[in-house]
Amino acid sequence: MDYFKKILSFARPYKRYAYLNIFFNILYALFSTLSFIALIPVLKVIFGDKKEVFTKPVYEGLGSLKAYTESYLNYEISTLIEVHGDFKVLMIMVSVIISIFLLKNVSNYFAMFYITFLRNGVLKDIRNAMYKKVVALPLSFYSEKRKGDTISKISADVEEVRNSLLSVLEMIVREPLTILFSLIAMFVFSMKLTLFVFVFIPISGFLISKIGKSLKKKSIKVQQEQGVFLSILEETMSGLRIIKAFNSEGAFEKKFSDSNHRYYRFSNSVLNRQNLASPMSELMGIIVIGILLVYGGYLVFIDNSMEASFFLGYIMLAYNILTPAKAISKASYSLKRGNGAAERILDLLNTENPIKDAPNAIAKTGFDKSINIDNISFKYENDYVLKNFSVEIPKGKTVALVGQSGSGKSTIANLITRFYDLEEGRIEIDGINIKQITKHSLHSLMGVVSQDSILFNDTVANNIKLGKPDATDEEILEAAKIANAYEFIKELPNGFNTNVGDAGGKLSGGQKQRLSIARAVLKNPPVMILDEATSALDTESEKLVQKALENMMMNRTSVVIAHRLSTIQNADQIIVMKKGEIVEQGTHSELLNLNGDYKKLVDMQSFE
Repeated sequence: MDYFKKILSFARPYKRYAYLNIFFNILYALFSTLSFIALIPVLKVIFGDKKEVFTKPVYEGLGSLKAYTESYLNYEISTLIEVHGDFKVLMIMVSVIISIFLLKNVSNYFAMFYITFLRNGVLKDIRNAMYKKVVALPLSFYSEKRKGDTISKISADVEEVRNSLLSVLEMIVREPLTILFSLIAMFVFSMKLTLFVFVFIPISGFLISKIGKSLKKKSIKVQQEQGVFLSILEETMSGLRIIKAFNSEGAFEKKFSDSNHRYYRFSNSVLNRQNLASPMSELMGIIVIGILLVYGGYLVFIDNSMEASFFLGYIMLAYNILTPAKAISKASYSLKRGNGAAERILDLLNTENPIKDAPNAIAKTGFDKSINIDNISFKYENDYVLKNFSVEIPKGKTVALVGQSGSGKSTIANLITRFYDLEEGRIEIDGINIKQITKHSLHSLMGVVSQDSILFNDTVANNIKLGKPDATDEEILEAAKIANAYEFIKELPNGFNTNVGDAGGKLSGGQKQRLSIARAVLKNPPVMILDEATSALDTESEKLVQKALENMMMNRTSVVIAHRLSTIQNADQIIVMKKGEIVEQGTHSELLNLNGDYKKLVDMQSFE
């Protein structure tokens, strides 16, 4: 229930729809009860003694309300029949009943109409909040969590909240009020009979709560398992080329099938328990109706303390409680099941982002002097990938990082851009710790071309102008030319308006990388970080793009992470890394003269 309350906090912007829904639900409950009460006069006309004439009763207070109501109803009906005839009176009463049912259904429609805006508005805001959280959380969060589980929370869990928790909103006022109004009318008709109903409600509630006790726990298992098989699906689609190449289709099919079978078992367990709600409540209701018929028959035929028409009206009111009672029992199951989904949603929304702006963080708009990396050490989990690393990168200079895979080169790029936060040491821009600079302004100072060329399922133009959405067509064209991308773009079916497919799947590796470079060129930042920027290019494209990169870096501060040493010979400083530490640094010629690790790396590569 606590999670339900927290989810309902999203309903605040839509409270006017909630008020309107409550208003029309009150009308619905009132007209629902009146529609059955209105049948009593019809029954009296059809089955009553037409010759009997009643005198107008005198109201003597609440204690005699029931007797007064019966006597007054008898008096009015006998008077109307005497004046208009019984058939005409019957037609009038039928018209009244039809009008009440019309008002009841109109009220129901408007109650549903307004709750729709509230439900869909809450779902929209929950999804937006979850997506915002997904984008805000650091990269480290996704290295520890399954992507499929996060996708499941945004899709399946939100859908579960819609089907369970938010569906309860439709009946949270209507069904209890229908029961309340019916019970009041029944209490007025017969206090003795109504006592049976009051006995039934707590017994039914106890049985239903016992059955649904473990529903939340089982529901969480369902949602978690859905996250597992969505993760398998996401991995399969991303790595389909490798799966096929290694003939691993069978292994992945078994992995998915096992997860899907567990989901099948958990779902069956949850739904079978939930399905008990309706028959259980209906059985309890029919048992009570049977008892009421026996005892009510005694009051009508033997005790003669109740009129047959009132008894029939009473039974219809009692039956009128069954439908909302069944709905409430099903809703109690839905609450338990939806609580599990709400818990997972709130778990994501309440996840603390360890990388956030300091309270007094400044928005830095320019880069003037240098980037200073001062004695930093860093580990992703247990082992350090960087140890006591220090370097100064002056404005306008190019610093290259080289070394074996796993030496910590890409980690430097992740730390400068603050994709990960430092715990030991400092990184400063113009003497200001990057933790004191807003993340938005820090990222505005930098352009990144990553080792994996990340493209989105959109047009070529939209992929290039990602960092500058208001770029003109001329600016996009110029950036494409600098990145040596224009030659292949103009050959595409729709040029810059061609969709590149999912993850740029319609393009070659070299083409995707050149679009990534064009994106960084268009952003035109003062600091450029190139993480293996030419790794996906063929020899011819590499030379053309390398020349473009040299032109682009001419007036910029650049951090170049390189595997191909031919691309960084002109760097102002080359830092050779090994197991997270600096082993050599200097220019290309200086490092060759040292005849050390850099020379060994050069000798292993052939230059053209």
